[in-house]
Amino acid sequence: GITVARSHGAGSGSGKRETREMAAQCLASQAAATAFVSPVAPLRRSRHARVPRTSTGCPTTAVVGMGHHRAPARGASAAATGSGSSGTPIDPEVVRNPRPQYFPSRIEGDDKYVRIFDTTLRDGEQSPGATLTSKEKLDIARNLAKLGVDIIEAGFPIASPDDLEAVRNIAKHVGNEVYPDGYVPVICGLSRANKKDIDCSWEGVRHALRPRIHTFIATSKIHMEDKLRKTPDEVVAIAVEAVTYARSLGCDDVEFSPEDAGRSEPAFLHRILKAVVAAGATTLNIPDTVGICLPEEFGLLIAGIRTNVPGEYIVSTHCQNDLGLSTANSLAGVANGARQVECTINGIGERAGNASLEEVVMAIWMRGQEKIFGAYTGINPVYIYPCSKMVKEFSGMAVQPHKAIVGANAFAHESGIHQDGMLKNKKTYEIIAPETIGYFRGEGDVGVVMGKHSGRHALKSKLAQLGYPLEAEALDEVFNRFKLVAEQKTGGVDDEEIIALVTSEANYEEGTVSWKLEDVQVVCGTMGLPTATVKMTGPDAITRISATVGSGPVDAVYKAIDELVGCKVILVEYSVNAVVEGIESLAQTRVAIRPDASSQNVPGAMMKANVQTGFLEARTFMSTGADTDIVVASARAYVAAINRMIAFMRSNADKVAAREAVAYLAEEAAEAEAAATATAI
Repeated sequence: GITVARSHGAGSGSGKRETREMAAQCLASQAAATAFVSPVAPLRRSRHARVPRTSTGCPTTAVVGMGHHRAPARGASAAATGSGSSGTPIDPEVVRNPRPQYFPSRIEGDDKYVRIFDTTLRDGEQSPGATLTSKEKLDIARNLAKLGVDIIEAGFPIASPDDLEAVRNIAKHVGNEVYPDGYVPVICGLSRANKKDIDCSWEGVRHALRPRIHTFIATSKIHMEDKLRKTPDEVVAIAVEAVTYARSLGCDDVEFSPEDAGRSEPAFLHRILKAVVAAGATTLNIPDTVGICLPEEFGLLIAGIRTNVPGEYIVSTHCQNDLGLSTANSLAGVANGARQVECTINGIGERAGNASLEEVVMAIWMRGQEKIFGAYTGINPVYIYPCSKMVKEFSGMAVQPHKAIVGANAFAHESGIHQDGMLKNKKTYEIIAPETIGYFRGEGDVGVVMGKHSGRHALKSKLAQLGYPLEAEALDEVFNRFKLVAEQKTGGVDDEEIIALVTSEANYEEGTVSWKLEDVQVVCGTMGLPTATVKMTGPDAITRISATVGSGPVDAVYKAIDELVGCKVILVEYSVNAVVEGIESLAQTRVAIRPDASSQNVPGAMMKANVQTGFLEARTFMSTGADTDIVVASARAYVAAINRMIAFMRSNADKVAAREAVAYLAEEAAEAEAAATATAI
């Protein structure tokens, strides 16, 4: 619904005047958007500069912990006592874990320190349906900085203009927000081993205080012969050229990955790694790309590299979870000398996912001193659960209930024997206190039961306790929906249902809601065709109504919404679950959609390149909806997903318009300068 007009009429004064006005408006809008995103001016390159904390999570008052590398108290984690009733860590009270000074190719003075390389925003987003907006990526990156990850792989910049912009935005903001203890994360961009990819990656990350380029090429026989169609000599030459070129751009932190190293011939692997180290690679990342290695096997692979590849570099692991061994393999790598682990929040990623950050970190936190030769990390574990929740909500990727560390059942006890032990001493069945990872069990301390008589203040207090502080219009909107649900339920509204109300339909940025669902009515059963009537308000503030028939009530509703919105989409995924037990439970629906490329022209920004194949594929947009009525919940989720897609398209259209306007102004200036020169002659 956005049209960018540009006059091509030669010598048209009115056309040029209109274009200048359009350019000025675009530039003004761009400046306003930048001011909104960045209330704090970016830092100069000073490692010890301090940045004020904003309400969105920029650092200011974190207390520096300069003592032992482990959190001050095993039971209380890094959070000060008193946080338990708040439901979320209190930043000024968190004692941040210390870490050695950062050098790209070595860990100075402490060979036991293990760097954590988070690739949630790159490999994690490759999960089917896990599309994130630029703002969501920035929010996640800021939480990762609070968590204390050493390196944030912000994306695959060549995949699309939006991916490049997201990486650049993270580099400019999170990559320049220095904590009082001097910590600032390295911002990394992935690239294939070619100059175009590397240029794009460097453009994304160069704005950070500590930029890194990560380049890769496959080294296993099956990949070289069947995918690359290259000889081993050609692959070595390409890898060396890529690393050399990345260093020539001024990047002194270059990571190289031999894709599918787990199935590569050790002799060839050592050969190519020697060559890239000589070319300037500072980190050698060893991926078990298809998750085929066993822990002992992968540990020997890492040990063999350290023995046979001379030079100064960090050995890293990147383990996929195809056989459920990604965490075990990562720890085996650490035990054999790897000093960087690549992982993702909640273990999301391609196919079966990646090594789970929370599992790797807490295993090292619990057993690193005793069983992994004193290994430790700089992670602040009290932020693990908040990060997990944010990634789950933004990506739409559900966390299995029995997931280690962050699953819903990780700290639940139903067996009578277990409950008896827990009542006597929690340590009988809990090796980690939930507060250690930021999961605070403070409900019993408050004693507030939320129901139809609860007021706005009570809901605000409960939301803050659950980790969702809301104010003003956001609070009013949730309160109105809460009252509608509470009036239809007996026995009150559970915490899980309140969280579902807050997180459903909340995955788009403020001000990007194009269509608002007003009313839904369906008629269905065995007596006739399922019929749905839907009333919605559009971006022009006009209310419209559509009535359609379908194969079922949800299908009829979705067809009515499609008719009103006018977007042709494909429903990729649909699921509905009860939030809690009982027939009166709130229903939470999750849907995933993508634009229908077969029946309409899909803008280039809606396509992204697959990092392995390089093929373009349509982006998927996921959202959730909650209501006591399953059909209404389904409609809410579908409309929210469509709004996310429209907002993404609009955002990219605005960027294109701004770029065209700037280019046109530059062209005008060049013409004026040429005319002036000609006149002078």
